Amino acid sequence: MDARLNYFAEANAGNVLKHVMAAGRALKETALPAAVQELVALRVSQINGCAACVDMHTKDAAAAGEDAVRLNLVAVWPEATVFTEAERAALALAEQGTRTADANTGVDDEVWQRATQHYDKQQLTALVLLVSFMNMANRLNIITRQPGGGYEAGRFH
Repeated sequence: MDARLNYFAEANAGNVLKHVMAAGRALKETALPAAVQELVALRVSQINGCAACVDMHTKDAAAAGEDAVRLNLVAVWPEATVFTEAERAALALAEQGTRTADANTGVDDEVWQRATQHYDKQQLTALVLLVSFMNMANRLNIITRQPGGGYEAGRFH
């Protein structure tokens, strides 16, 4: 499968995407734990069906030492026993923050309250920004059919 567009070969897109990529790198430097960041990025990408991002975040998480069992269970996290309560709270927020049209309510108060029990304001801000960023990145890739499978861990760090 070939992508419809090569963003990096088109000057206008390249000018904008360098800032988008910088925002992604800045999110990596926040106080939100790295493992939570990768799990959330992976789950949002799974929900949206973004092959390129599922490929990237699975490989980056594995390269950072994330366990294969946990990576395989992200898609079914509510029924899995391998995630901490803090990770579950982040995944729930990511799930509702991504499925806004399905729920028609966005993130409900219970999910938000659970997240506030595990993350401080700085981390919550980073979590909300990450969910929003991943939804944007997924859409950029989905619209142009960016394929998964060819990503090399660490390419965008």
